[in-house]
Parts: sequence; C-alpha cells; structure tokens
Amino acid sequence: MMRSVFLIGPMGSGKTAVGRQLARRLGLPFADSDAEIESRTGVDIAYIFEREGETGFRIRERDVIDALTKTEGIVLATGGGAILLPENRERLAARGTVVFLDTTIDQQLQRTRRSKHRPLLAAADRRAKLEELALARDPLYRSIAAITIRTDGRAPGAVAGDIARALKGS
Repeated sequence: MMRSVFLIGPMGSGKTAVGRQLARRLGLPFADSDAEIESRTGVDIAYIFEREGETGFRIRERDVIDALTKTEGIVLATGGGAILLPENRERLAARGTVVFLDTTIDQQLQRTRRSKHRPLLAAADRRAKLEELALARDPLYRSIAAITIRTDGRAPGAVAGDIARALKGS
C-alpha cells in the first residue's frame, strides 16, 4: 500500500486542483480537509469563521485532519492554515509524505482574485494579508515538507507529474 500524500501550502497554491490530478495519477482516493469540514457541518468555511471565529474553525480542522490522516493511501489537500497547530504538523509528518506546494504572493493574488469563500482574504489589502500569512506560515510548511514543488504558472497536471516522480524517488 502506498503511503498517503498530504498537500500543504498557502491558499491559491493549487492544493485541491493538483491533489485531484495526483490522486488520479497514483490511483488513490482524493480528500480535501476543507470540503470534509463543510460536508460534516453542512455549512461553508466562511460561515464557520463568522460564527465560531478562526479558533473554532481550527478545532474542527484539527479533528478532520486527525481522522483523514489515519486513512491509509489517500491524497489529502489541506487548508492553508492547517499547519498552524503543532498536532496537525506532527500528524501530517508522521502519517504520510508531506508535499509543500510553494507559490508567490503574485500567483496567490491571481488565483484567489475571484474567490468569495476565503474569510482570511476579507482584508482591504489582500497583498498585505497574504504577505503576513506567508511570513508566519512559510517556515511551518518547510519544517514538515518531504518534497517542495513550485507551482507558479504551471498546470495542475504538470505539478502532479513532478510530485509523482519525486514520490518514486523518495
């Protein structure tokens, strides 16, 4: 059985799109922690943030990541902030191969410009918010990544191909 592959990285790095392609390529089921949270609660992430704040959301996210990372042989796309809690970082690193999808702020701005479902981007200055998030999160992504792949200007299928090749070599 192949080890699970966990995709981490900032919003707009392509975790869901790349994850779907990678799962297809590896013949594994695909899961998305944000989609799983929405499915379990019956409401969208923005609503959870609105009602419970980021803290309430992170608790739900922690529980979902704990459950999903116990599943053998899946490709999991996590939310951008999943790495904030130490227990999530420990579980991700211990239970599968962690792939960091690295991207620039410019690429994030371009990929998230139409999104209305990203509560952390409700800020007036989206670039400043993304830079602030990157400063806090980038070292955490790098601390648990077994593989780092740059996704800027690349199609999800090409990125998935790079990951599949890297996994064979690891």
